Amino acid sequence: MARALSLLRPRPFLALIGRRKPALCKMSLDSRARLVFAAALEAVQPDAVVRQSIQRKQDTVTIDGHKYTLKQNLHLVGFGKAVLGMAAEVEKILGDHLVRGVISVPSGIQQTLRQHGKEHLLLKENSRIKVMEGARNNLPDAAAQHAADAIKQVASGLSEEDLLLVLISGGGSALLPAPIPPISLQEKVDVTRRLAAAGATIQELNTVRRALSSLKGGGLAHCAHPAQVVALILSDVIGDPLDLIASGPTVKSEVWAEEILSLLRHYKLLDSLPESVNEVLGRSGPRWKGNKDQAPSADALNVVIGSNGVALKCAGRRARELGFRPVVLSPGVCGDVRSVSKLYGLLARFASSRDEPPPEMAAELLKLGPDVGVESWDLCRTMHLLDQARAEGWGATCLLAGGEPTVELTGQGKGGRNQELAMRVALELRGLKLPPKGPVFLSGGTDGQDGPTDAAGAVTDGGLLDEAEAQGLDMNGFLSNNDSYTFFSRLSSGKKLLVPGLTCTNVMDVHMLIIPSAPITVT
Repeated sequence: MARALSLLRPRPFLALIGRRKPALCKMSLDSRARLVFAAALEAVQPDAVVRQSIQRKQDTVTIDGHKYTLKQNLHLVGFGKAVLGMAAEVEKILGDHLVRGVISVPSGIQQTLRQHGKEHLLLKENSRIKVMEGARNNLPDAAAQHAADAIKQVASGLSEEDLLLVLISGGGSALLPAPIPPISLQEKVDVTRRLAAAGATIQELNTVRRALSSLKGGGLAHCAHPAQVVALILSDVIGDPLDLIASGPTVKSEVWAEEILSLLRHYKLLDSLPESVNEVLGRSGPRWKGNKDQAPSADALNVVIGSNGVALKCAGRRARELGFRPVVLSPGVCGDVRSVSKLYGLLARFASSRDEPPPEMAAELLKLGPDVGVESWDLCRTMHLLDQARAEGWGATCLLAGGEPTVELTGQGKGGRNQELAMRVALELRGLKLPPKGPVFLSGGTDGQDGPTDAAGAVTDGGLLDEAEAQGLDMNGFLSNNDSYTFFSRLSSGKKLLVPGLTCTNVMDVHMLIIPSAPITVT
């Protein structure tokens, strides 16, 4: 602890003489926060991330430093909420070498894109890529299974001269259901649903999904052997673990029946399994049968081309253009919104202090770190930068973070984690100065939809409670009922809501704490 806190010693006044502060922007902090959020969304648009990840020179394509020869040997498959735009961009770049493709996308997505003027994310009429819609309400269904069968058919007929490009984004797991026969789709869904209800973790659920699927856990890459396989991934999972995104269809993984049976026994489901599941788990030998019973000689190339980290990096660049000094805390913030709101409240007070913050404040932040998924090193680094900014008079700071906190449901209201987090952070900011001299907080979901609402999140500050009380709104009552959307809709005609519309992407949430420069105490 002492070593960690030593990083927070005051820095020398390097810039009180001779360093020019950034020009102050005339826009409000609220408006600039929204522009920074828009830049985060722009950075992870499905067509943009593909365009930046593929470099073509004549008949050679380079992806993540790996070169592949093109000779009318390109095949494409994809599954996820954002792969339609990804596929459209791939076809623009490599279409003259594309033999065929199949993508599995959410029901109604093509019509929705047209209605929102997003035609650039749609395939052309003469496209060689077949679009199959399914997984209504983000649940695997017969239409999605039909698409998975078509994807398997594309992958299974390839030779060592072929290149299979796999596009993956959030929602891909539900759009690629391929239970191992004789397991039916409904039986697989029921097993995973009962596991989730029993309290299984996402890792445990994915372990079972892989064991019961012919395509997940490396199954798709296996089907494509001996072809070269490259997966371009838009990640919606904290830490970008390749085996968890869409259950890792291009990531080779070992599946041990004993492990699955032990897990099912732990959750008291072993005695009520369908006969088909018992049959599959009771088989000996390799997971995949037939003429491809050996593991592929080479692993697929898996490249994360869009993530929360990418969004934060570009948001930081835009923040600097708007006169802020960007500081990225972490792309992996998680845990209950109550704890996360305390994190941002403490950081705001730490950065807003006129004098050196007391060691107890730093210690409290470090203690809170494990509860919110932030490493001690990241907290120490961030506090050091905030302390340095205050000591050297570097102007306003834009603290950026991302992740996916959770909300404990205690009511029946309408809202989402971003809007509730914004409300709770506003309570933590009470007592600090109001904008433009005090901090502003923004929390927004990059998918543009926070819970069952048309808002991505909200922008707040320490004056929210007083503003609500002046309008006759019981802020704590709305929080108790998890009714954050109704609260923000009624407050000041909804002006604090963050409503970007259809974003066509998803890399979890973006959090932003804008902290104006604190007055410097010279002794």
